[in-house]
Amino acid sequence: MSDRLFMTREQIRRAEAARRRRNRIGALGLSAVPVGAAIILAVSAGSPSSRARGAAKDPGRTVAAVAPARSLAGLPLAKPALALRGIASPAGEAIRPHFHHPPRAGLLFNLSSGRVLWQRAPYRRLEIASLTKMMTALVTVRTAPPGGLVRVTKNAVESDGSKVGVLPLGKRVRVESMLYGLLLPSGNDAAVALAEHVAGSTAAFVKLMNAEAARLGMGCTRYSNPSGFFDRGNFSCAADLAILADADEAQPRIARIVRTYAAVLPFPIKGGRLYLYNNNPLLIYRYPGVTGLKTGFTLAAGRCLVATAERDGVRLGAIVLDSTAPGVQAKALLDRGFEDVYHLPRVAEPEIPPGA
Repeated sequence: MSDRLFMTREQIRRAEAARRRRNRIGALGLSAVPVGAAIILAVSAGSPSSRARGAAKDPGRTVAAVAPARSLAGLPLAKPALALRGIASPAGEAIRPHFHHPPRAGLLFNLSSGRVLWQRAPYRRLEIASLTKMMTALVTVRTAPPGGLVRVTKNAVESDGSKVGVLPLGKRVRVESMLYGLLLPSGNDAAVALAEHVAGSTAAFVKLMNAEAARLGMGCTRYSNPSGFFDRGNFSCAADLAILADADEAQPRIARIVRTYAAVLPFPIKGGRLYLYNNNPLLIYRYPGVTGLKTGFTLAAGRCLVATAERDGVRLGAIVLDSTAPGVQAKALLDRGFEDVYHLPRVAEPEIPPGA
């Protein structure tokens, strides 16, 4: 479920036009690095003057090569859990796709080796909408056993934005069922319920989210809520989301859920069953080898997707942030990676509609 489902086509068009105007005005502020961080600007090749001209023509090619010593939440920053090889060397990209309307930021990478195959502004800090729930899920599975019971509170039921929508106030729901509600229809109500179950309050849970981000070495990420719904203090970057995708895929409970298109779960509601469907376009349109992972949308963040897939033992991740067609662009990146870089045979696959 997405916030877009509650808007008319004309409202979506106007909202996205207004968001693009805001993004152009605020681009420098959103992409600024933390105070005190050491920054090295790396571009492809040539003399210093030609490198400066290249960076000016394409700010998406500018990357941070030296990370701050502390996370944006002020915590000691560990070495990144996934070493992204080539993240500061755009000249070494294996593919150079052309997008008529490229995402504001993105990444194509090998989940096993960390090799970066394509990048666009990988350290640009952007709002990430429901991609936030990737961390909510990770903190939950690290701390809450699947058989635990989550009490549905008023705070959860009254959450704004996309919801599971049928959470029974005062009843108790299995942690695993709530995780499905978090990751398939992207329920903000499930995010609040899980946060309160794990930490007692959403504020306490956010501290756990930021602590986990620092432990994983996510240097351009800050969390301020467990859902990602309309909050400019909640943001990340493509490079950090790659690290988080790897951590999520390493958790069997999360990996099992995010590759599921539809689930029927026992639930304490009339009829006793809950029917949930994944809104990942690669799952909806049956992209061969898709293994996950998460979508996101708000007016501020635009349409976002972290997509993962595996073919013949090659595991790739594609990230597109603030994209006009996240499913189409993620599919194009994954296809180029499997076919052009790893020389796997082209497979028959359904088309993803333009704009999906």
